[in-house]
Amino acid sequence: MGAVFAQESGTVDPVSFGFTSVSTSGSNRAVVDMNGDFLDDIVSISSTNVNILEQQADGTFVTRNISTTSANYTPSWSLAAADYNRDGYTDLLYGGGSGVTFMRSDGTGSGFVEVSGPEFVFSQRSNFVDINNDGDMDAFVCHDVAPNVYYINDGTGALTFNQGGLGDYPSGGNYGSVWIDYNNDGLLDMFIAKCGGEVARRTNQMHLNNGDGTFTENGAAIGLADPMQTWSSAWGDFDNDGDMDVFVGASSGAHKLMRNNGPGAGYTFTDVTAASGVLSVTATGIENATYDFNNDGFLDIASNGNILYGNGDLTFTTIDFGAISGSNGAFGDLNNDGFVDAFNSGFIRFNSGNDNHWLVINTVGDPSNINGIGARIELTTDSGTQIRDVRNGEGFRFLSTLNTHFGTGADTNINTLVVKWPSGTVDTFEDVAVDQVVTIYEGQPLSVEEQTNEVALTVYPNPATEILQLDYRTPLNDAQYTIYNLNGALVQSGVVANKSINVAALASGAYVVKIETGGAVINKQFLKQ
Repeated sequence: MGAVFAQESGTVDPVSFGFTSVSTSGSNRAVVDMNGDFLDDIVSISSTNVNILEQQADGTFVTRNISTTSANYTPSWSLAAADYNRDGYTDLLYGGGSGVTFMRSDGTGSGFVEVSGPEFVFSQRSNFVDINNDGDMDAFVCHDVAPNVYYINDGTGALTFNQGGLGDYPSGGNYGSVWIDYNNDGLLDMFIAKCGGEVARRTNQMHLNNGDGTFTENGAAIGLADPMQTWSSAWGDFDNDGDMDVFVGASSGAHKLMRNNGPGAGYTFTDVTAASGVLSVTATGIENATYDFNNDGFLDIASNGNILYGNGDLTFTTIDFGAISGSNGAFGDLNNDGFVDAFNSGFIRFNSGNDNHWLVINTVGDPSNINGIGARIELTTDSGTQIRDVRNGEGFRFLSTLNTHFGTGADTNINTLVVKWPSGTVDTFEDVAVDQVVTIYEGQPLSVEEQTNEVALTVYPNPATEILQLDYRTPLNDAQYTIYNLNGALVQSGVVANKSINVAALASGAYVVKIETGGAVINKQFLKQ
């Protein structure tokens, strides 16, 4: 893995969060891109409506409501979102108290088809994830009172219900599932934060991915089989040594911080809570998540509204208690400034930011799942290497951004950026600028969403029907364009005329338009209705 990330540790540059009220309809559940432009939107749900505040390039929001048939189950316990039928539009999973409903995009971007099974499921955390690593997005749901359930995708978007083999304690106790690669073998494993009465029911589990579609529970063997009461955990490389550590947040009792001992010790875990500073947060609850809120290159922890700022050495500093909502909410970049914001209960908590640098990465997989969930991203600057796993489902109830965020502190250039896809493909890029959003299509050259030192480009309307307009601050002289579908096939090309492209001949679906001019190459994803 390279050197440990070596920004100055122990000196915290905190950020603040300002509250902005927004109007939503339904239960506030997610911050995630819904319309294919890679900007995080705000999603609220009712039984017959999906309420979306679509983020615009200028940081404003446009309200969109998509009516649905009455859902058999609503996301009273959790929500997950991803493109499981690979049509370029985001689908939803509602985890209810007695069953699971899928709202599958109808392929137009303006409607959903409800799919609800007859099975009783007392849902807790839910995730979209490619469980059997066949390139198709599956779904997993924690069951509170029985063995966990999962839904295997046949490749067409049809999901088959399964129960057994991924957390089989008879009376459940399964609350917070996180899919991470804890042993660096390129396969997603699953940690379950558990809660309940008897010790066996509430003992946390790790399910090791065997690589053949089966899993082995090995929590006791690696030091994570703890009978503490917990509803969620926060995973990340808190000491930037190349493997994932974990903060297990207590719903009652005391929190714990567990260090991954790495390959030399078989990726076992050691309790390092006592000297870590995490016990300064005595508030307990159900929501815990990991992000670099101040972009200093060290991962922080959001625990029930408090932010523990990482010092890069498995110690944490808490500056302000209750910095965000007590239940955390959903996280994402809601003004596209490179700093992670929060949303809950009708309020956006905008991150004030600072002078630190950042990079945001969008992943588009093929043959891996289209959202790139399960990919390992390694970013190296002069200070060292950081890692992230592309994940679906942080904390307990909410669904946070699918975009992957890095802070780089004072470093102004990324020496190498490596993406290890679930398919086994490895993409490597060198000399990547900071303070930008990049989109990485599996097996293809780097795609710049907005290169701040070159050309800033916005495409609209999105979705488009006939004419795709281009808005840019720097003239695009004699700009050439090419349009590709999400399978990488060229479908249209030409010269940009009057800041627009006629896309009327394209079939409905998701596309990428590549603009080339003056040495700049910019790619933007758009939807055609």
